[in-house]
Amino acid sequence: MRARVLIISPVRNESANIERTVRAVAAQTCPPAAWIVVDDGSTDDTLDILRALGPDVAFLQVHARPQDGTTVPDRLAIAAAPRAFNYGLSALGEFDFTHVAKLDGDIELPPDYLERLLERFGADPLLGIACGNLVEPRPGRMEILPIPRHHVHGALKCYTRGCFDAIGGIQERLGWDTIDETYARMRGYATRNFDEIVAVHHRPLGSADGTLRGRARHGRCAYIAHFSPVWVTLRSLKIARSRPRVMSGVAFLYGYVMAAARRTEQVPDPEFRRYARAELRGRMRRAIVGH
Repeated sequence: MRARVLIISPVRNESANIERTVRAVAAQTCPPAAWIVVDDGSTDDTLDILRALGPDVAFLQVHARPQDGTTVPDRLAIAAAPRAFNYGLSALGEFDFTHVAKLDGDIELPPDYLERLLERFGADPLLGIACGNLVEPRPGRMEILPIPRHHVHGALKCYTRGCFDAIGGIQERLGWDTIDETYARMRGYATRNFDEIVAVHHRPLGSADGTLRGRARHGRCAYIAHFSPVWVTLRSLKIARSRPRVMSGVAFLYGYVMAAARRTEQVPDPEFRRYARAELRGRMRRAIVGH
């Protein structure tokens, strides 16, 4: 069966990056069947740029998500991106796709990105969610973003249709991009990233609202996803080595503790909780014995 890729891109205030993203998707050796870009209340020229570029890209549709007039300091914390993603999915209506991808508006894909990623899916029928890796520009160099092999960047993840349906799509809650992977593995699918397929991220991950706020947000995500206090404590010690040193780990732990103190809603699924905790115990055991 010929692959039909649907890409959905929630974007906001990406005027500095969006043209690069559009040009890169338009140049794919294996182009998507459809690409839905949802502008989520941009206050810059993002929407105007998209509408100007739209006629040059046959598979591109541009939508503006209706806004309620309120603003929040941390849009990641209210899961704005998955809300816009699901809006784009519903706006498309009935569409026959084999894969669906989320692509942020600050990502520049290499021309063969989709072609090579689809080859990986074709080689492994159990692969459910995947991505290439990301590099970010630094003064005088490009720096790769190190992530565990099983994790898939939320900025450019791709799902098979079977996996996407099996996990019930993307949840509109903080931590969605950890929750979806856990559910995928629960349902028997593999999740992974591929170092040899590299895209450029033109804005550092989680930087829009400040590094420490991003660390605290990740701590909240860990609580929502039922990560254990032992794992979170060990993780905070590792994160403490990142800049800003010490405070990064403190912010991560603070986010987790405050989420617990405020009784933030966790994933309301006992099976998910058992599976997530068991996965973490297994990873800690492997780390201890060096495997």
